[in-house]
Amino acid sequence: MGTMTSIDEKPPADHLIEDIAGKGSPSEEDEGFTPQEQKKIIRRIDLRLVTMTGLAYCISLMDRTNLSMAAIAGLKEELRLDIGQRYSIAVMMFFVPYILLQPPMTVIIRKLGPTYFLGGIIVCWAGAMIGMGFVNDWGALVGTRVLLGGLEAGYFPGCVYLLSCWYTRFEVQKRFSIFYLIGCVASALSGILAFGLMQLNGKQGLSGWRWIFILEGVITGVIGILCLFFLVDFPDRAHKSWRFLNKRECAFIIRRINKDRNDGDMEAFSLKKFLMPALDLKIWGFAMIFFCITTVTYAIAYFLPIILRLGMGYGVGESQCLSAPPYAFAGIVMYSTAWVADKYRMRAQIVIFNALLTIIGLPMMGFAKNDAARYVGVFFTVAGCNANIPACMAYQANNVRGQWTRALSSATLVGFGGLGGIVSTLVFREQDAPQYIPGIYAAIACNILIIFIVIALSLWFRICNKQADQGKRVIEGDAEFRYTI
Repeated sequence: MGTMTSIDEKPPADHLIEDIAGKGSPSEEDEGFTPQEQKKIIRRIDLRLVTMTGLAYCISLMDRTNLSMAAIAGLKEELRLDIGQRYSIAVMMFFVPYILLQPPMTVIIRKLGPTYFLGGIIVCWAGAMIGMGFVNDWGALVGTRVLLGGLEAGYFPGCVYLLSCWYTRFEVQKRFSIFYLIGCVASALSGILAFGLMQLNGKQGLSGWRWIFILEGVITGVIGILCLFFLVDFPDRAHKSWRFLNKRECAFIIRRINKDRNDGDMEAFSLKKFLMPALDLKIWGFAMIFFCITTVTYAIAYFLPIILRLGMGYGVGESQCLSAPPYAFAGIVMYSTAWVADKYRMRAQIVIFNALLTIIGLPMMGFAKNDAARYVGVFFTVAGCNANIPACMAYQANNVRGQWTRALSSATLVGFGGLGGIVSTLVFREQDAPQYIPGIYAAIACNILIIFIVIALSLWFRICNKQADQGKRVIEGDAEFRYTI
């Protein structure tokens, strides 16, 4: 998108550690670490932080979307979800508390710390999942979905906020991708796991769909307990985490974040600081992009097994298992585009590329004449929309500064993502099954809107960077900061 600004002329992200380590006076705290030791510190953070948050997000994504697997395993018939809009209502009601509770949750996680807060809510929603396996009417199912949504409201925005506080701007998309990639593994394997669990049909007098909820809830509880022991805190407090970094290593992390964007130190909370970024239009631009992306990702997650079952004529087991390969392909596309984005310090171009990939896949999925071509379209659609999740998260994380600005922007981003989940249930309607043509049109329109918003933001960022280079503007309260295009 034209000539890179001065921020884009720095060395690639792979050399960022060495670049930062070479700066500063001999009295600085990180001076005692060799480049090799610094790389080891970053690897330890990756292994502990990205692995644990990704593992928990894996079961989070699985728990919120396994309703579609249970639906074709007998849930719809037994609880009479095939009447009117009951299934869509059960899907949608998860998102009401999920959206409303996200802003306060990001404040709570910063105050209480992620270890006990996130680990605790995971254990609690494991209980809700197990309870879902024992409901006897659709109203009770909706109630457990509401409880699940309220508990999960703290997890995803909390993780986006936590990860963005640990990494520099041109390391973060690869980490977001690995975090979300583990979630894609859940999406890929959840169908196969559900197919295996439904084979318990009749055991202890319980239907197969009930075993899906009960045993996946048990798995969630185990992951929650692991998080209570192994999830780490924010950099300024992480030295208190069991067998993690010491104070000197944490100081090095804060220093490198300050070298990159000067917001590594903790800021005292005030409601004004938290809410003031809401006046910044770009925050809502990022949120709108995420809304458009999740409208498609949730629609695919909730309705793909039904499309495969009823629209393409596959059996129950085949529909559940055929949901897996597109997500494996999405993982490849996701990490490949993230590697390119971090190496060449680009964000907008990657978001547009993924949106175009989705636009190619959706018409194939909706309008192709044979099932093979439609299934190929599923691959493109799933890959494009899922790869855009970490791409959008990195695009936003690179272009905000300040602890509480980051907290609010994470909450608005994921909150609008929840709105996308609601809209997906409204545009992919029961009466349009099994091809959901109006939903396909809406998904195409969402990706066209993504491209327009990204182009508008890129033009604005380029103007701001040029003015900052000329000394006419200070961006985000820091004369050295430049927007990433």
